[in-house]
Amino acid sequence: MVDRSRRPRQRGGHEPDPPGTAPRRAALRLVDAILRRGDSLDVAMHAAAQGLTGADRAFAVAIASETLRWMVDIDALIDSATAQILPEDVKSRAVLRIALAQLLVLKSPAHAVVATALPLVAGGPRRLVHAILSRAQQDDWQLPDRATLPLPTAERWAEQWSLPIVEAAEAGWSSPPPIDLSFAAEPGADEWPDAVSLAPRHRRLPRGQAVEAMPGYREGGWWIQDLAASLPARLLGPGEARTVLDLCAAPGGKTMQLASAGWHVVAVDSSAKRLERLSANLTRTGLAADIVQADIRSWMPAEAADAVLLDAPCSATGIFRRHPDVLHRVEQRQIDEMAMLQGELLARAAGWVKPGGTLIYATCSLERAEGEEQIAAFLAHHPTWRIDPVQADELPDALTPDASGFVRTLPGVLGDAGGLDGFFVARLRAPAG
Repeated sequence: MVDRSRRPRQRGGHEPDPPGTAPRRAALRLVDAILRRGDSLDVAMHAAAQGLTGADRAFAVAIASETLRWMVDIDALIDSATAQILPEDVKSRAVLRIALAQLLVLKSPAHAVVATALPLVAGGPRRLVHAILSRAQQDDWQLPDRATLPLPTAERWAEQWSLPIVEAAEAGWSSPPPIDLSFAAEPGADEWPDAVSLAPRHRRLPRGQAVEAMPGYREGGWWIQDLAASLPARLLGPGEARTVLDLCAAPGGKTMQLASAGWHVVAVDSSAKRLERLSANLTRTGLAADIVQADIRSWMPAEAADAVLLDAPCSATGIFRRHPDVLHRVEQRQIDEMAMLQGELLARAAGWVKPGGTLIYATCSLERAEGEEQIAAFLAHHPTWRIDPVQADELPDALTPDASGFVRTLPGVLGDAGGLDGFFVARLRAPAG
């Protein structure tokens, strides 16, 4: 193998980057923004991937995602190859992380990985990086069967749920999840022959397909939505022209579900940018909703609604399969802060439900503080409210409500069929008045 760290430089002392370096450099910036600043992958993308083509942007995201997914195990390999442990924040470790993710997960050509890694260690130990990447190839390094969760997450979930749930989470985290589609109307029996249906108006497809190229995208009969994320709206049933407030509504999956089920939807969200996406989704699907940009901590509806769906802001630890950055960013402090906000929003939302009406509370979180404990605290302060238990026949096969009548989708549920995001859903009934 050629040691490119010794290659002569061009006149002026500058050696141009090899082809393919740009997306790798963007991936390095992405991982740094997530680990050092706590940015989400989506936020970091805006700055890190400027100027990249669509294909290069996708490659940068793939590198960063797989680096984060397998980082605990990649770090163990790096540490096994050095006499002294590299500090957590040095560039050489960062470059080795993304390079090994390419070699061991994405199976990128070794020569391209090495050639593009060395320029990223500018001013650093290029020979060390080169030596470790060479050893990875010579010793045929392999990753374990399951991607190891970050230790704080593993300890927290083992305490809350059990060690088998942690193992199921690792199995689910080890590869990106399949693509779930929600439909405005049930597709015909001969449509989507390669898809699996796990519930009415649902189809599941393997990853690797360009969404815009899928049949019916322009016609707007469907939208991407994990099956677990579709459960809160499903539990409201047909709308029959009644009014529902969809709070924290963007990007609009639940809004479209409710509109297609006959509800008059008032979709509220504080983010103008996210509401633009919701509006575009409604336009594409031909569905209608009243859109309101507002912070529900200060906003008030003109009148009470028949139902309220609060998909509350949360730690998002339940969507770790498709957003592997979340488990490297979220700590107990953020969970506690989110729980306080959720309590405030839940109390406000309850005041907007008509007597005898329905309140759905949901979070894409695997933390009890954002689910079961949140509802217990609410009922302690609102004793006239009651749980409206979810029934098994309201849920897709293989899903069952818990003993309290809540829905909790844990890692391992439907694992043989591709799994689900982690969600908590409670259905509450307002006092009759």
